[in-house]
Amino acid sequence: MIGLNRIRTLIDQALAEWQNLRVDELQFWHRSEARLMLLALLSLTLILLVVRSLTHEWRGRHGLVLPALLGSIPRARLSFLRHTPWALFLVGLGFFVLSLADPYSALISRQESFPGRRIGLLIDASISMRTPFTAATLNKRAATDAAFFTTVAAAERFVRMRMQDKQRDLLGLVEFGNQAYVVTPFTNDYDNILLSISLIGDPVEFSMFPDQGTVTAKAIDQIIGLYKAFNFLDASGNIMVIFSDGEDTHNQLEDKNLDQVVQLAIDSRVPVYFVRTNYDKGEGQIIPDEMWIPAIEKTGGKFYAASSEKALLAAIEDIDRVATGTIQVKQYTSQQPRFAIFAFITVIVWSLAIALKLTVPHFSKLS
Repeated sequence: MIGLNRIRTLIDQALAEWQNLRVDELQFWHRSEARLMLLALLSLTLILLVVRSLTHEWRGRHGLVLPALLGSIPRARLSFLRHTPWALFLVGLGFFVLSLADPYSALISRQESFPGRRIGLLIDASISMRTPFTAATLNKRAATDAAFFTTVAAAERFVRMRMQDKQRDLLGLVEFGNQAYVVTPFTNDYDNILLSISLIGDPVEFSMFPDQGTVTAKAIDQIIGLYKAFNFLDASGNIMVIFSDGEDTHNQLEDKNLDQVVQLAIDSRVPVYFVRTNYDKGEGQIIPDEMWIPAIEKTGGKFYAASSEKALLAAIEDIDRVATGTIQVKQYTSQQPRFAIFAFITVIVWSLAIALKLTVPHFSKLS
């Protein structure tokens, strides 16, 4: 089963590479060697034809005599198909010569579309996140049932859900308290994001987090600045996911109030999804809800009062469901080798030719 999965993965990668291949953009490291190889093959073929013609009379004296076929017997309509293995061999030979030339793509850039979103993950690490949040399924590895560790586990579950959905998101991770810190800039490396989440979820690391308070507006402002730094603000497909206990009554961020901070998200078309992880506290049962619910709804996002593990899981499943779409990404390649795809096609074509020749009697007939 593992072998079949590896073969399937290899085929999927080859198909994806073939779809993105631009033959007119290819350059070759060993163009001269490939030409010499092709010239040698042609020369050898000509020599064999000359030798065959010179030895034709000799072969006639020592060959096997067969009775002539009657001219009235019609030729089979599909008799030409017996040359299919040789045709496949010649096709494979062409790809072999191309692979021998060691093709590569030079420095190029192109816009490509991928399923996914640009997602900013914001995780609250303030002192109030030490309060209990019972989650028997999510919080298996943590020594305590603090809301912070349950929240980290929920963020990790969300990222793994995106991976299972075959998304190709660009993810950025921010940890915040009184201040907001960019842990990982935007990347499509899910393993990197999972590692970062695991590191901030370490109990020792959490105990050393310097900020005690919660200023969610600071985190929103920070992630919008990250979108701006990557020149993503003018692009579609941006969303923000905040994991916090919601214990934040700060309505002012330096010279901007909460409405102005939220307006930045609205103007940048970044909907905010706020997952409030406060155990056994339904919507509206803590004072800050009155401030945050309308603020979040203005962005086009949604406020989730995750008062239990079931509600928390439902929240991240809902966000995963609505976070569908495509993103445009400018990709740069610098001398990317393309040898593998041509060698892969050569092996496939030659293997097919050999299989036809050895297993199908029709392809072994003389006529």
